[in-house]
Parts: sequence; C-alpha cells; structure tokens
Amino acid sequence: MKALLLTAPSQLEYVDFPDPQPADDDVVLRIHACGICGSDIHGWDGSTGRRHPPLIMGHEAAGVVDAIGPGVTGLATGERVACVAGPDTAYAEARIVPVARVVPLPDGIDERTAASMMIRGMTARSLLYETYKVQPGDTILIHAAAGGVGLIMCQWAKHLGATVIGTVGSDDKAAIARAHGCDHAIVYTREEEFAYLSPRQSAEVRIEQGCDRDGKLTFRDID
Repeated sequence: MKALLLTAPSQLEYVDFPDPQPADDDVVLRIHACGICGSDIHGWDGSTGRRHPPLIMGHEAAGVVDAIGPGVTGLATGERVACVAGPDTAYAEARIVPVARVVPLPDGIDERTAASMMIRGMTARSLLYETYKVQPGDTILIHAAAGGVGLIMCQWAKHLGATVIGTVGSDDKAAIARAHGCDHAIVYTREEEFAYLSPRQSAEVRIEQGCDRDGKLTFRDID
C-alpha cells in the first residue's frame, strides 16, 4: 500500500508500506477519506515537539472494512465505517483499527463528511452532554459558531431545544451559522454587536453554557 510519510518537519513523501494484517480484535480499513485536525498541522511543522519523524499521521478516517481479525463480530468486509484511533496512521491507503474504535456509517453520510467530523462531533457531544447537559429552553453561547465544532454544536443544540447565540468573524459566517441552527449570530469584530454579550448591556439574557475556543481574547473583551 501507499502512505504519506512525514520524514522531517513540513516534508511528506509518498512511500510504499506492506499491506496491514489484522490482529484478533482489529479490522483493516481501506481508506477513502481522512480528516485533518489541528494536532496534525502542529505535527507537520514540529511545533508541538510530542511526535517526531519519521511517522504516518492522521487520527480520523473513513472507508470500507477490508479485512477482519478472527475475534471481530458484528462487522463484515465491504461495510462502510469511520474511526478515530491511534497510533496515527490515517494518511495511507489502509490502516489497522481496533474494532472498538470503528463506527458503522449510515447511508446518508458519505466518507468525506464522516472523516471530517469525527473529532469535532466527539468534542460537540462532550460539550453538550458532559461539560453541561443542555436542556430544552436553555440559552447557550458558542464562540466560532461557523467553525467545524461550532456548526455541529449549533445544529445539535437546536435539536435539543436550546436557543443558540453564536459569535462569528464576518457577515458571511453569520449567514452560515444561522443556516445551521444559530438563532442569534453576532459579528464579534463589530463592537456594538459584541457588547450585547456584556452583562452590563444584556442583564436580561441568562446564558446557561458558554463554549469558547478562542481563548484569552474572548475573556478580555467580555466583562
């Protein structure tokens, strides 16, 4: 099989590897699409210092089951699945995945969509069910509402019965957020809109949950 091997920071080579063989509780996934997340980008340029070349990168992948180990039940070759699994080997034509990390795909979700949403969907679920369990009638605030996690959260929170306030960086992103369930899209680059989130300006708005991926700038600007 072929794989993308990171040989040095920011250097990828297309190289040959032996075809993977599954152990007892593994499946071999024939990859049709793989996701790219922030940790991959930091791994490419070596900025995290946690992983060192040579290595194959990539957490998320989707495709079809190519082979199964003798201990695997409930899956068949040819079945469409997605996964998030280590070690990171998704930038390849095939990979070995523990069966516990494999999720069957419904007909309505294609492989490219599945590969791009696995970590983002897991993050959204954690925020909506574990960090704070969103209830019907809640009002929640989602920063970066037009991003990968934000768009999933807007749709999911709306499905759960919440009123969704989202911050975005432009009018185009505001339209995208609204199209995906955001009730009130605020362009944070406009001071008069961002001030809506200040307790002094909006004491009548009770926000049960706030989800922020932007960091200290948000906390600096919202008092």
